Amino acid sequence: MKKALTLGALAVTMTILLAGCGSSSATSTKSTSSSSGSSKTTKIVATGSTALQPLVEQAGQAYQNEHANVTINVQGGGSGAGLSQVAKGSVNIGNSDLFAQEQKGLDAKGLVDHKVAVVGMAPVINKDAGVTNISKEQLIKIFQGKITNWKDVGGKDEKITVVNRAQGSGTRATFEKWGLDNAKVATSQEQDSNGTVQKIVSTTPGAISYLAFSYVKSDVQALSIDNVKPTEANVATNKWKIWAYEHMYTKGQPTGELKNFLTYMTSKAVQGSLVEKLGYIPLTSMKVDRGQSGAITNLK
Repeated sequence: MKKALTLGALAVTMTILLAGCGSSSATSTKSTSSSSGSSKTTKIVATGSTALQPLVEQAGQAYQNEHANVTINVQGGGSGAGLSQVAKGSVNIGNSDLFAQEQKGLDAKGLVDHKVAVVGMAPVINKDAGVTNISKEQLIKIFQGKITNWKDVGGKDEKITVVNRAQGSGTRATFEKWGLDNAKVATSQEQDSNGTVQKIVSTTPGAISYLAFSYVKSDVQALSIDNVKPTEANVATNKWKIWAYEHMYTKGQPTGELKNFLTYMTSKAVQGSLVEKLGYIPLTSMKVDRGQSGAITNLK
């Protein structure tokens, strides 16, 4: 009887010990699981200017490659959309070719500007039109619908088809301000991105529109204006006047990974190679500064 009681007590002891081990193992597993889930991913959403989109996309991809805990989603939609969405707080960054204060109907209070590059813009035409240079007056009359055939400006006997950007586009606002002297343009087809315009102009005989330098490819003809060529060197001195700063706006001062990414956009890694590679102009290459009012200040 005594032996039986001893064996019973031993069995109970072993059961308690095993239960304790099981509890310890479960606690350890739960702790490990909780620890592995504590690594948070930061998601940054940038939307707006399609002129700036290629630069932010490639810089964003490079940044993600070095920061596994960050994802960067870059979307187009135009400068107006980007500014509106960042002002509402629905995205982290609003990409814009315009100063926020220039966007009609926008309350820019609280938006913080981060300039990351300069972009030149040029009128472009389908290559079969046979024109490489026009006067500014001729350019304005084309977009007003007063000149409707390329033969009237020294080109082929071919109807001119005007392709415009949609309202709210920073590229459109910049082109109309500095290329057309804010002249009222005629109604024409409108497209919502530089990429779409590039495809239409390259495949439509007689077409004319305008593009950021970063979208001017060999399948379209960029036009000189009054014998001034649309080059980065001419933008840097304001000899070519159709250009804009590329802005990345945030609502309030950025912090954390958002701040780090915006700092990266002005780092040597981006400004020293990627900016020029994609057809933009580094801020450090500019010999002039142009304020929101249009006033020019010499830098070098």
